[in-house]
Amino acid sequence: MAETLHTPVDFRATMSRLATGVSVITTRSGSTPIGMTASAVSALSLDPLQLLVCISNHLYTRTAIAEHGRFAVNVLGEDSEHLARHFAASKADKFAGVETIDDHGVPVLKDAIAAVVCDVAEALPGGDHTIFVGEVRYCEHKADSRPLLHFAGGFGVLRASH
Repeated sequence: MAETLHTPVDFRATMSRLATGVSVITTRSGSTPIGMTASAVSALSLDPLQLLVCISNHLYTRTAIAEHGRFAVNVLGEDSEHLARHFAASKADKFAGVETIDDHGVPVLKDAIAAVVCDVAEALPGGDHTIFVGEVRYCEHKADSRPLLHFAGGFGVLRASH
């Protein structure tokens, strides 16, 4: 079998078959809350407690995280597709009408089923993205909650177990 170089379109379509949870990454730029929808989030280490997020270099959220040094990963629940779409769109004030808690220096979405607040430990190059390694400063979750999933360009939920 000969190897062929595939296009970014092929790669994106192939990777869209990897179901992922949906999160909103939040931070601040000065006193202004900043946020975006993301699926490139992963636990990294238990000692020390770390996770990673990958953010496109052309997004303002990437600059804001690098400058502020702290961010939150807000995991969305199965009833939060509207929040995923809201934070994925380009809007002047993405936080208008969205309830947040700001006890940790960055906005945490009140409707998130889990939230992890991190300080940036490292910012690593990753092609056209930056990989932020976050050192966990605070985390919480709602016990009996179910995630919103992203698969093949759309949103879905887990089927109830029998």
